[in-house]
Amino acid sequence: MSKYVAKKPDSAGHIHFTDQENETWQILYERQIEVVRPRACQEYLDGITALDLPHDHIPQCDEISEVLTAKTGWSVVPVDAVIPLESFFSLLANRQFPAATFIRLREDLDYLQEPDIFHEYFGHCPLLTHQAYADFIQWYGEIALTTNKKAQSLLGRLFWFTIEFGLLQTAKGLKIYGGGILSSFSETHYALESQEPQRIAFDIEKILHTPYRYDVIQNKYFVIDDMNTLFHIKSDKIIQLVENIIEAPQAENFVVC
Repeated sequence: MSKYVAKKPDSAGHIHFTDQENETWQILYERQIEVVRPRACQEYLDGITALDLPHDHIPQCDEISEVLTAKTGWSVVPVDAVIPLESFFSLLANRQFPAATFIRLREDLDYLQEPDIFHEYFGHCPLLTHQAYADFIQWYGEIALTTNKKAQSLLGRLFWFTIEFGLLQTAKGLKIYGGGILSSFSETHYALESQEPQRIAFDIEKILHTPYRYDVIQNKYFVIDDMNTLFHIKSDKIIQLVENIIEAPQAENFVVC
């Protein structure tokens, strides 16, 4: 359940945000853009440039979609604050990225457990201009639709430790590509600079065996060497790995995040 209610588009497909909501976007955007510039991967920064997000108001879905469709065939669709998993997977499988049309309250400025429109637009949409990232998310939606809830729970770990909280090793050092990090002021610093979390070389089997919590800053991050790694993850072998874990005697230790 969410304490937030998503706004409904009008007959022209536009969402009317209040002055205060637009001011909240401006606070978040202007603070976060300075934090991510030296810490985000170049692919994300290229996406930010391509989207040309406004700093002083929340953009409309069709403005984002116009750029994404031209780049990778994706679009953004407005959704309720909470949607069923099957609806989420179906949208991804059809290259439609769901964005809940609410923005956090000022008391939630620094931390929000659920994804708001700032998280979706600022955290994820820039990298939806990158083909490997965009294709991986579509594949993820397609594969999740073919599985049961236990398998989806394990596949959720793959999404979590890549699309939401992934790190990338580059020639310029460790960078961020996970949208959950890039839209969080505190975690953007923490993920790269804190001595507390583990930073683990990317390993699908390890990821599938690693539970996570959504209500705290992460204590583990997985590091890929190239954004195209996401393209190469797309394999039927993953389903076999998931099935092997579910069928193992200790499976109940693995399927609950």
